[in-house]
Amino acid sequence: MREMSTEKFHSNTIKEIAVSFLKEVASGNVREAYQNYVAPNFKHHNPYFRGDANTLMLAMEENAAASPSKSFEVKFAIQEKETVVVYSHVKQNPKDLGVAVVHIFRFQENQIVELWDLGTQIPEDSPNENGMF
Repeated sequence: MREMSTEKFHSNTIKEIAVSFLKEVASGNVREAYQNYVAPNFKHHNPYFRGDANTLMLAMEENAAASPSKSFEVKFAIQEKETVVVYSHVKQNPKDLGVAVVHIFRFQENQIVELWDLGTQIPEDSPNENGMF
């Protein structure tokens, strides 16, 4: 990952950076998202992959290639100090009910240094009349 000038995002909050990163990844611009937003010392906590940036980036690229009609919709984002939480709806294709996903980012100097993600498949039938969103 290349060093990113903090001046590039001077007018953006880290909440906007987190959302931009996710939107770029979802649209298939995975490498660009990593180059623009991820710090060299990045680590993540997805239990299905090694904890380094490159492994997760390659998995995201593979997913983008396998699901070119993926949709990603941010429902809300919350920022507290250097932490951002983004709640979103991800669908791999138009017929997919999708997954409710929570991404938790930790930032240093406007770069993502740590990432956690949690997802819940949206059920066809749910007793909860309020839904996932």
